Amino acid sequence: MGIGALFFLAVGLSMDAFAVSVCKGLGMTKSSVKGGLLCGLWFGGFQALMPLIGFFLGSLFAGAIEAFDHWVAFALLVLIGVNMLKEALEKGDSCSTEGRGDFSVKTMFVMAVATSIDALAVGISLAMAGNVNIFQAVGLIGIVTFVLSAAGVKVGSVFGCRYEKKAQIAGGVILILLGVRILLEHMGILG
Repeated sequence: MGIGALFFLAVGLSMDAFAVSVCKGLGMTKSSVKGGLLCGLWFGGFQALMPLIGFFLGSLFAGAIEAFDHWVAFALLVLIGVNMLKEALEKGDSCSTEGRGDFSVKTMFVMAVATSIDALAVGISLAMAGNVNIFQAVGLIGIVTFVLSAAGVKVGSVFGCRYEKKAQIAGGVILILLGVRILLEHMGILG
């Protein structure tokens, strides 16, 4: 997987964290650098850690399912993407109010884990896809999520929840397209 595909994967995975960060920004009377950095560190750290764990878990049984690993990677990415789309479309146009402005360790830990569960599954699919430098991938995922989460706090404090739903939809579409790309590459349709 090339750096371009990894970048789009990182953006797709970070959209949940971005949406939560926007809501965090909504709860702040004034955007703070500290709030943005906290969101970036929590969400970026977990978005980097979870695919690493998933990759090593997936590597343990990759040999056993080598004949259909591309289908597993495709299915995982499409299911995660469809779930993101479903959640965004069911939400309507209102932002969630849960945890706005609360940057306690307990709240941030729960939100960081919740927004990075899909990254665990993506890590498994990266193990199935093969030819992936996992350290480059998790580094890029962590950095992109950090930047977008920190920016999300600012966006939320300035623009409100206008972009939360759109971010989740974009993330879902990106993950579905990456799943299709992995499948088409394995079938020899894409080079």
